[in-house]
Amino acid sequence: MVTPEQLTQLIQASLPDAIVHVQDLTGGGDHYEAVVVSAAFEGKRLVQQHQLVYRGLNGVMATNELHALALKTYTPDQWSANPLK
Repeated sequence: MVTPEQLTQLIQASLPDAIVHVQDLTGGGDHYEAVVVSAAFEGKRLVQQHQLVYRGLNGVMATNELHALALKTYTPDQWSANPLK
């Protein structure tokens, strides 16, 4: 089982400027939602943004510690304009 704090650290290790918020969706420690804000997403399509996040999570994904991750990715400008934050 992986914790929200561990997921946050792994994402920030691969995207050092990222603001990351991770929430356990089921309480079981294997289904999460992550909101990630990073300047590294500038000019990238959504799938490319998600690939950047997943690169940092390959270890936990390969071991099945993490079964599901819903991602919401934003550039800093998109995040500033996001009325739902």
